[in-house]
Amino acid sequence: MHGEEIGRLLKQERGQFLEFLSAYEYRRGPHKKREEDLAREIVRIVSGMANADGGTLLVGVEPDKTVTGIPHDPSEVQNLLQASQNLLTPGLHPASEKIRLGNLLLLKFEVAPGLEVYRVTGGRSFYRIATETPSLPSEQIQSLKEAKRTVVYERQQPLNATWDALDPDAVEALTSKTHDDREAPQILAQPYHLLDNSRGGPMPTMAGLLLFGRDPSLWHPRCGIDFVKYEGSERQHGSALNVVKRIRFEAPLVRLIDEAVGRIKEHIRERTILHDLFFRERLEYPTFAWQEALINAVAHRDYAITGASIEVWMFDDRVEVRSPGLLPPPVTLEQLQQHKSLHFSRNPLIVRVLADLGYLREMGEGIPRMFQEMEHYGLRPPEFAAEGFFFVVTLRNTPVYDDDTLRWLNQFRASEIGFRQRRLLAYAYCHGKIFSTAEYQQIAEVDRDTAYREIRSMVKNGIVAPLKPKSRSYRIIERL
Repeated sequence: MHGEEIGRLLKQERGQFLEFLSAYEYRRGPHKKREEDLAREIVRIVSGMANADGGTLLVGVEPDKTVTGIPHDPSEVQNLLQASQNLLTPGLHPASEKIRLGNLLLLKFEVAPGLEVYRVTGGRSFYRIATETPSLPSEQIQSLKEAKRTVVYERQQPLNATWDALDPDAVEALTSKTHDDREAPQILAQPYHLLDNSRGGPMPTMAGLLLFGRDPSLWHPRCGIDFVKYEGSERQHGSALNVVKRIRFEAPLVRLIDEAVGRIKEHIRERTILHDLFFRERLEYPTFAWQEALINAVAHRDYAITGASIEVWMFDDRVEVRSPGLLPPPVTLEQLQQHKSLHFSRNPLIVRVLADLGYLREMGEGIPRMFQEMEHYGLRPPEFAAEGFFFVVTLRNTPVYDDDTLRWLNQFRASEIGFRQRRLLAYAYCHGKIFSTAEYQQIAEVDRDTAYREIRSMVKNGIVAPLKPKSRSYRIIERL
């Protein structure tokens, strides 16, 4: 069984929920790491996972998935197993085990998302984001502590909920992707922490009921999605009521997203544009942008608010995705508007399942890509707002650029230019393909140093060039 389990883990890639750690040091020839150094690396990763969404650490495996084992003696191995209890405050007790693979020894740590913020004793706190485990700035640690108080809802266990409350077909949607030969209750219990076996039988948590329940509304009256299409650009009431279509989606969360996306996309209109001398049809909203907003709402809404559903309002000029619950403290509206890569899960148990099902791929990268997609379509950037107890994402279908400018802009890859640089190039394209540092500052709303740095990046990429040596005015190098 251990060999099959290791093989299953090695087929996966490092990411939010999985990390490999070598027990060897290679800087001066291969030799085993000092026990103290390896212990510190272990506690950094497992505490970062506990502070985030949980996960699995396999020690004795190289980054390229070569299994090299742990060469340490038994007493050192025992200290490694107990490192998270001894070196973290508060002590952390992950599920850990020694695994033999032939004549090699491996250590496996399975950690659940914690209700507290763990820190290395006398040192820093860490947080898992995709394949990295950076330390947290002091101001974010307090915000994370406040946010941890809101993550308990999905762990609650209704007294009358049993295994039979789950839809076996919905459970199969997940277990079939794990390639794990264990029974479904074992898989949901470990590593997903969706079942509790301490009361004699498999008892699902609220997260398990929302994800896989035969009838999730029995446990949460408003856990679905309400889609409303309006005529015009404003909501009207009474005799002027302008509702064109209303659809209520109710299903286990593992099906809810696909059902909602399948019906909502029927109402995303196509528009005809002239591109490269041919008329082409293009959707009024980038598919990734509106679907990412919807997926984020399902994954991150505050399910403790039981009196409101996720709402999708569609108007002639925009679509609004309205999610119950304001942003958790580590994340701010300002950070979102600045396209920062952010990740915090109010519902880490739900997030892990949705990630393994392929709905959440690149943790923390969804918002920046939404900006890129809207910009690539020549549309206004996404808007974020707090309205009452709703967090609202608004996507507008109003073009920022005409089709000719957009066609010209799309010669530049997203890896070459950022949002501000793209906007400046559009301005310059309409003004003789020449601009100054001062114009960059004004259009991009940045200081002189930032403007200079971002212009130099375009010079390096062969996009613009100074009009003359040491000039503060630049011309665009024409490619087309």
